[in-house]
Amino acid sequence: MYACHVNWALTDREKDMQENVRVCVPRYLQIGKGSIAELPSILNAIGTAKRPLIVTDKMMVEIGHVALVTNHLDKHGIRYGIFDGTVPDPTDKIIQAGLAVLKEGGYDSVIGIGGGSPIDTAKAMAVMSQGSHNILDYRPPQQFNEPGLPIIAIPTTAGTGSEVTHHTVVVHSATHEKISCRGEAFVPTAAIVDYQLTLTMPRRLTADNALDTLTHGIEAYVSAKRSLFSDRMALDCMRLVGQYIERAYTNGDDHEAREGLMLAATLGGLAFSNASIALIHAMSRPLGGIFHVPHGLSNAMLLPQVTEYSLDTAIDRYAECARAIGFASKADKDSAAAQKLVDGLYEYQKNLETPSISEFGIDPQAFNSALEQMADDALRSGAPNNNPRIPTKEEVIKLYQQAW
Repeated sequence: MYACHVNWALTDREKDMQENVRVCVPRYLQIGKGSIAELPSILNAIGTAKRPLIVTDKMMVEIGHVALVTNHLDKHGIRYGIFDGTVPDPTDKIIQAGLAVLKEGGYDSVIGIGGGSPIDTAKAMAVMSQGSHNILDYRPPQQFNEPGLPIIAIPTTAGTGSEVTHHTVVVHSATHEKISCRGEAFVPTAAIVDYQLTLTMPRRLTADNALDTLTHGIEAYVSAKRSLFSDRMALDCMRLVGQYIERAYTNGDDHEAREGLMLAATLGGLAFSNASIALIHAMSRPLGGIFHVPHGLSNAMLLPQVTEYSLDTAIDRYAECARAIGFASKADKDSAAAQKLVDGLYEYQKNLETPSISEFGIDPQAFNSALEQMADDALRSGAPNNNPRIPTKEEVIKLYQQAW
């Protein structure tokens, strides 16, 4: 089992933060080894999920994860369908294809299994099936709180936290803009968090998803919309990542490390979903939308640079992040601890072999030509307004160039 070492006593600073906040979480959250076996009972508890559509990708079918789901459904006589056409960074065209399958089969619920992309696809399908089919109608600041079809999320990567968030990200095919759809409607009805599903993850994906999780924890903790609840989730998220990231990267069969990172991903999802993301995510999404950089990797590419840029405006907060991860101790002054956070994040990039944007293989001319569009897309998302230091367009462009 993981070790979390939670201290639930409130600090004086936290006592001042006890405001009235609305927290959105799944109705059912099944966590632990072998918890996928509880899927039939969860469907029964939901009551209206009697004919689900499994939303996934072909890799999940090939490695047998979808069979794990269907075996349990078959044993209980539950009828289902499979849509395995999801892609990394789901597009509105893929959503439309899924909606056609959903309607044709008369399905009453969706089961998203895989990484963040299949789960985001399932969430978008569930909500859009009951509303507009035009993804542009879901652009921020629009909020969608009326429930769609029941959503059951089963993550197989420890990173995105999509299984517990009220966000889903869809790429508009015509403009390549990543649209962050928001609202309580996107919160899964149930999430099954079974770390055994992550044991087959390769090293690169393990590292990128863990750094994605760490980004969620850090951004939630420094967000202008943070709360006492999100702080607690964020701190424990960061503690778990710091404890287990290098162990899981070195030995993918380390069950304790895999379990710790899986829980960290869920806690990180709860943290940022209820505190919001900030500048790293805002800059990350255009890299994915335009150049198809996987989401976890694009966050990993930007994490140290954006943190260093923001450091002086929230030294106390970043210092606590460094202590939670294990880069600094309580004996370190805030300024020293905050600098250790930046140094530690750069060290993670080195030790976990995170490629830079240029090393990823993006054409330099294409990258430079897209800088203004990426900066505009990042600022339009609204997420930079939650950052401790709010950037200008020119500063966003400079940060992209530094990460290059």
